[in-house]
Amino acid sequence: MILSKDTAAKTAELLVQINAIKLKPENPFTWASGWKSPIYCDNRIVLSHPEVRNQLSKAMASQIKELYPTVEVIAGVATGAIGIGMLVAQQLELPFVYVRPEAKSHGRKNQIEGQLEKGKNVVVVEDLISTGKSSLKATDALEEANANILGMIAIFTYGFKAADENFEANQIQLHTLSDYDHLIEQAVQSQYIDQNHLETLKEWRLSPSTWKQ
Repeated sequence: MILSKDTAAKTAELLVQINAIKLKPENPFTWASGWKSPIYCDNRIVLSHPEVRNQLSKAMASQIKELYPTVEVIAGVATGAIGIGMLVAQQLELPFVYVRPEAKSHGRKNQIEGQLEKGKNVVVVEDLISTGKSSLKATDALEEANANILGMIAIFTYGFKAADENFEANQIQLHTLSDYDHLIEQAVQSQYIDQNHLETLKEWRLSPSTWKQ
């Protein structure tokens, strides 16, 4: 769920401002899930904008304090949330670790990088949520390391039903700064997308797993 309408609107405004929204209706993006999409929200761009990354990391840190006052460690999901996760941990003056999609095949063969003691209260930071599967792989790894996961906070979610179902099945609480509806609303207001794009984006949102350009 989004943290608040004001936060969602402001976050969407910042993402549009830095051109984090990428549109390619004629040549859609292909996600790791295999889904085709006319839109991609590239939150990694946030890291290249000091003022924006500062605002978003402060917003996430503030919400974590309010929602999870007993948090002891911040964990970022590799690779997209390593940067923002570390900024959030810095704001909270807490230890930081990050979680790879899978364990390395060499060296210490770690999946979790950094020092994580058993039983620590962890909040997971993500940059965006689509189906939630890659994010939940990270929580699985943390649970296997005997971490106590309080919840997850992300910059943005597409708001898919599949994600809601996946998080519910894994009993992981998810909060986000903004979502698809607020992002599209802001993009229309700022004339970042036109009416033709809007209709395509609405059509895609209804059934992203079967959508074809």
